[in-house]
Amino acid sequence: MGDGAADDTLTITPMSAIHTDATAAEEHPYRPHVGPSRQYMRDIILGVNDGLVSIFLLVAGVVGGGLGSRDVLLTGLAASAAGAISMAAGEYIATKSQEEVFDSERELEIEHLEFHRDIELEEIREMFGDMGLGAEEVERVAQALDKDDEAFLKVMMALEFGVVDEERRSPYTAAVLSGLLFLAGSLPSVVPFFFVDSTWLGLFIAAIGSGLALFAVGVVKTFVTRKSWVWSGTENVLIAAAGAVISYGVGVLYNTYA
Repeated sequence: MGDGAADDTLTITPMSAIHTDATAAEEHPYRPHVGPSRQYMRDIILGVNDGLVSIFLLVAGVVGGGLGSRDVLLTGLAASAAGAISMAAGEYIATKSQEEVFDSERELEIEHLEFHRDIELEEIREMFGDMGLGAEEVERVAQALDKDDEAFLKVMMALEFGVVDEERRSPYTAAVLSGLLFLAGSLPSVVPFFFVDSTWLGLFIAAIGSGLALFAVGVVKTFVTRKSWVWSGTENVLIAAAGAVISYGVGVLYNTYA
């Protein structure tokens, strides 16, 4: 994919070339996948990003509304605590519900394999046929899976529902990551008001801290997505900046006309 710039064109080297071209392999060293943390990337990014953006927008809004420094601090602290608890509870319930659905589907798939095996074998033939395998290869796959119930079950869960045991998510891990990272993300917007009495100065420091943190989150994300780190970081900052302008404007309008 080159240097990681935003290029969605996928070039697939023929398998024969992969096995015979040693020079190409040297030019493209093996890069490992993300690994066990992959299924929690959503919680990691959403938690810290939501904390950074939502609390900064809140602070910008109440500063625009004319609140004093201590009031802004109280508002920020209350929102940080409430947001962290809400994120943790929401992720716990959502992830637990999703895992329960997967467990239910797994039990039903076991029932299908036991009492409706012919239907499941036909589904296997159709799915592998749709992938481009020839009739003989498809039949060999079906026969092999028919001899191993555990492998058959895992393949059906992966192909039908996109569920792989190694990718299952813990509701507790998802909750802790989301809640703590939201809390961490809120700090750049709240901490300045512990030390300054001027709301304008506090907002300026919060904007700098939140902007740098948002850019850093965008950059870190590219270690997994392998996209342009410059654009990823900039995009994060621009989204928050646009939201802050709107939020501050709402506060000013309230202070002016309310």
